[in-house]
Amino acid sequence: MVFRGGRRGRPGLLGTVARTAVVAGTAKATSNAMDRRSQRKASEQQQEYQQEYQQQQPPPQVAPVQSVPPSGADDLVSKLQELGQLHQSGVLTDAEFAAAKSQLLS
Repeated sequence: MVFRGGRRGRPGLLGTVARTAVVAGTAKATSNAMDRRSQRKASEQQQEYQQEYQQQQPPPQVAPVQSVPPSGADDLVSKLQELGQLHQSGVLTDAEFAAAKSQLLS
């Protein structure tokens, strides 16, 4: 069998292996570069957050509010709410709740 000066048509086994190695190597290099870039960005963001956190000053101390005795209407509403909670929890029966409510409202 006589071979001519070169191979024509599809590449041989060695050519296919070489092409595969080049493609895989390029893909790996690209992947590594993208990973390094994302790690660098994450590190920069973390540093920015830490700087912002350190720059924040603690909130000013707020003076405690002195309690003011509630007015008559507010006091009545709070007492009715207390009665309702006692009734719902089962401490007061229906009759006791009705009697206490009518006494507050009168």
